[in-house]
Amino acid sequence: MSSEENPLLGEFTFPPYDAIEAKHIRPAIRSLLKKLENDLVELEAKVDPAWPKLVEPLEKIIDRLSVVWGIVNHLNAVKDSPELRAAIEEVQPEKVEFQLRLGQSRPLYNAFKSIRESSDWESLSDARKRIVEGKIKEAVLSGVSLEGDKRERFNKIQRELEKLYQKFEENILDATKIFEKLITDKKEIEGLPATTLAMAAQMAASKGFEKATSEDGPWILTLDGPSYRSVLQHACNHSLREEIYGAYVTRASKGDLNNTPNIVRILELRLEKARLLGFNNYAELSMEMKMATLEKAEELIKKLHHASWDAAIQDMEDLKDFARRQGATESEELNHWDINFWSERLRESRYNINEEELRPYLSLPKVIESLFNLSKMLFNIEIDSADGLAPVWHKDVKFYRVKNDLGIPIAYFYFDPYSRPSEKRGGAWMDVVIGRSHIVTFDGTSPRLPIAHIVCNQTPPVGDKPSLMTIREVEAVFHEFGHALQHLLTKQDEGLVSGSRGIEWDAIELPSQFMENWCYQRDILMRIARHYETGEALPEETCMKLLSARTFRAGSLLLRQLRYASVDLELHSKYIPGGPESIYDIDQRVGKMTHAIPLLPEDRFLCSFSHIFADQYAAGYYSYQWAEVLAYDAFAAFEEVGLDNEQAVKEMGYKFRETVLALGGGKSPLEIFVEFRRREPSPDAFLRINGLLPAVVAG
Repeated sequence: MSSEENPLLGEFTFPPYDAIEAKHIRPAIRSLLKKLENDLVELEAKVDPAWPKLVEPLEKIIDRLSVVWGIVNHLNAVKDSPELRAAIEEVQPEKVEFQLRLGQSRPLYNAFKSIRESSDWESLSDARKRIVEGKIKEAVLSGVSLEGDKRERFNKIQRELEKLYQKFEENILDATKIFEKLITDKKEIEGLPATTLAMAAQMAASKGFEKATSEDGPWILTLDGPSYRSVLQHACNHSLREEIYGAYVTRASKGDLNNTPNIVRILELRLEKARLLGFNNYAELSMEMKMATLEKAEELIKKLHHASWDAAIQDMEDLKDFARRQGATESEELNHWDINFWSERLRESRYNINEEELRPYLSLPKVIESLFNLSKMLFNIEIDSADGLAPVWHKDVKFYRVKNDLGIPIAYFYFDPYSRPSEKRGGAWMDVVIGRSHIVTFDGTSPRLPIAHIVCNQTPPVGDKPSLMTIREVEAVFHEFGHALQHLLTKQDEGLVSGSRGIEWDAIELPSQFMENWCYQRDILMRIARHYETGEALPEETCMKLLSARTFRAGSLLLRQLRYASVDLELHSKYIPGGPESIYDIDQRVGKMTHAIPLLPEDRFLCSFSHIFADQYAAGYYSYQWAEVLAYDAFAAFEEVGLDNEQAVKEMGYKFRETVLALGGGKSPLEIFVEFRRREPSPDAFLRINGLLPAVVAG
């Protein structure tokens, strides 16, 4: 199949998503790998430790593979099919083989070392120094120094790990898809909001119950995020909550979809890989590409645990007292499937707000409009719809153009907002499609403009209503948009460190968590919250209650995150394969320190913990808390100048854009933070904003 016939091999400004099919993947990847292998052989043969002759051709090789494989990987995440899986499974080992070959290239490694040791080193820009040092470190961690049997074993491990990661993710998707709870008796679903019932009836209709209605059913509940969360929060039926919760925390832990052996094997291989490279454990290896050390990460977790434990215990006592006053039979022994239900009832009682009643005020079109207006105010950019300019993979996907203050396009992004459990993996994420670069350009003169995907899994539109959101879903959109901003607004022209590339992983969540804070500012929230039918503003009193409720059960929510961070570090630093403690023993032990009530003995959350077993957060989940400290401290800079002082906020926004968003991986995250904040980060703002530290006067 020629490049004219294969859309993955052609030249394109925007990926031809409407034309790419599973049948294109095998020939495209094989043809591309063959070409890149030839390019690499040619580069190695005449390698020269000079920037134009080493880094520029290398960037072109890396970029082409990351763009094409990125497209394939994206379709795998949003448009899953057996044909797509089979094609990826077949060519993935060949892709891994080439990446190993590239990462272990001695000629390239030696050339980068020569640059590092040359007399010209000090004249290089910060970004170029970071590229050189990063490539040397990457080569070492890719096994460039290994010889003979050790290198062969290392490569075998890498090949097996890639297969395991793919299988892990597929098992979660399939296990989530398999579960369906058909309900025909209206009494069983008492308490579920109209939005959920409409969604459940829509699901039933798609499964052959053509006459299903939200009022009379039947209804099908699933383990997809919007359905699962709503049942746990609102279903009065105790046994239904128990069933749904039990199914959720045991996803992908049984039969052919059991991820337990995959986890054990992943941990065995990671430990062996780390030891081959001279580390005591995988956590030490992981920290080589982070700001923190293992000790610093553990120290932060302990500090945050200390700050949140008493508050979490009080949260549980408050819940029990409230449930008891309501005459709940389960009040003396609340279980995990009771927590969200009674938390929601207590929140409604304490703040007199109902999450479902807020949905009509939080429509996706208004949220997006307000987010774009905020971005204009903070960062002096215009974002407008560019639907039709680029092909998309689903009719619900939107395409946008980002322009500077002169109206010149500087970036583009796709937005895929809604849950599609039959083909789309859960969660929310931002991915790079194409990065900014002055080497890989379309016209040879101006830098190539960045493009991103933003993907969410929020409540889809029902009938003629737009997507009506919860405040958490609004937060998720702001979060992923923050990630995208760092990619889209980069001014770094060195492609290998532009946008989010080359940034230490525990700083990667800074812009995303920074943007979350704006959802909870009164003026911003009042602009977002307009009734989708009448345009009526959210009542001021309700807005203030919603803002007050932000810190509701903050201690408990932080502890839950610390469970994930702690079990991740324990598994990657202390777990001994075949030793006295199983992976679930470790999770149970950590659970006792991070939950006011013990985990269920049958809890198998680890089997769906894709962040650390199928994504880039292995021995790095603590990054969320590490970056939260940076993000909240950065936001405190805006508080200090006065959030109602628009001119001062604009000036601070410009400063944030020119440092955190513009510099990419061209400087260390700590240097960039200090350049923005004029000092090193402090956790005080994070604890204060979450109500875990007495409020202090800003400044």
